[in-house]
Amino acid sequence: MRLLGLVTAVAAAFAVSVVLVPRSSEELRAWVADLGAAGPLVFVVVGTVLTCALFPYPILAASSGLLFGTTWGTAVSIAAGTSGAVVAFLIARLWGAAPVARLAGARLRRLLAGVERRGFVAVLYLRIVPGVPRDVANYAVGLTSVGLRPYAAATVIGIAPRALAYTALGGAFAVGRLDSPEAVIAVVLLVALAVFGVLLLVWERRRARDHG
Repeated sequence: MRLLGLVTAVAAAFAVSVVLVPRSSEELRAWVADLGAAGPLVFVVVGTVLTCALFPYPILAASSGLLFGTTWGTAVSIAAGTSGAVVAFLIARLWGAAPVARLAGARLRRLLAGVERRGFVAVLYLRIVPGVPRDVANYAVGLTSVGLRPYAAATVIGIAPRALAYTALGGAFAVGRLDSPEAVIAVVLLVALAVFGVLLLVWERRRARDHG
């Protein structure tokens, strides 16, 4: 029942976020303009809530670039993504870890043990390897005994490059120059990160095979 309640709450939060978020860049700019100097801080708070609600991080980071530019927007998007990941981790740890430990079968126990054993490295892989649903991973890692500090450190390091790329694309969109050098570099960075993540995954699978 606790696990069902957690899943239901996250699903409800996602549905609410989809309904309430601004539908256009004009609405988003108007909302932040009304906040004045508190805009970045409020964005981090809202971004934290949206991350817990499984709102897509690329859209969140691009919105930060649209509103605050690449430099400040990158810092804001990293802060929002990291704080949201930490809060989701703590929610899962406090609400779901105990029932999962009781209900987990042998296969799931081995998987959780593998993540726990590698800690920082496992979380970093989850942030880098393409195709991993990172918002879901926030809750999944919270079900393990990975420490908060290595989790937070790996999250900051892992999301920073993509945060920069998505924020730069948002900033380029804000000035109507998606063909700008900044936007091109952002796309190249995203492609390079995807290739690096795939190579990392291949290397890890070979390493696991070699060690049985």
